[in-house]
Amino acid sequence: MLKYVKGNLENIDGVQVYPMISLLIFFIFFVVLFWWVATANKAHIEEVSHLPLNDDTINPN
Repeated sequence: MLKYVKGNLENIDGVQVYPMISLLIFFIFFVVLFWWVATANKAHIEEVSHLPLNDDTINPN
């Protein structure tokens, strides 16, 4: 199956740039995510971590 994909991709000009762009997007996303986690407000993280445990609503079902 790979030979069919590889054969089609060889005919496209400039196709070698797409894997580089996808790797760059992937890397930037995880760097930003790591930065957000490292600099997140600890009080907000603590509040959000307890949300599933706080069930103050009454379910009519």
